[in-house]
Amino acid sequence: MRKSKVRIAKKLRKHQTEAEQRLWRHLRNKQLGGFKFRRQQPIGPYIVDFVSFDGNLVIEVDGGQHAANKENDLKRDQWLQSEGYGVLRFWNTDVIRNIEGVIAIIRKKLVNSSPSG
Repeated sequence: MRKSKVRIAKKLRKHQTEAEQRLWRHLRNKQLGGFKFRRQQPIGPYIVDFVSFDGNLVIEVDGGQHAANKENDLKRDQWLQSEGYGVLRFWNTDVIRNIEGVIAIIRKKLVNSSPSG
């Protein structure tokens, strides 16, 4: 099961949406307060879009299909929160049209959740 999740995650990394690519350019290489992010990362039964293990933060970038999957997203978010992760969700359009605002929200969440913040 774990190997299949890793295979799926690798495939997802190769086929990111435009919004995921745009956000990744801002998250990679510890650009955001020195926090390391991984993309398309298996965590438990899920594969999350982005995670900072040292920041205990999961970031999901949602497209139109998520409007119909609110119950599944809520269940997923609750599970991740029970494991100690904060969860931020952004719509694809928000990332594309307002990347600076999205980054500001992520930065604020990381600062507020860090031990020194």
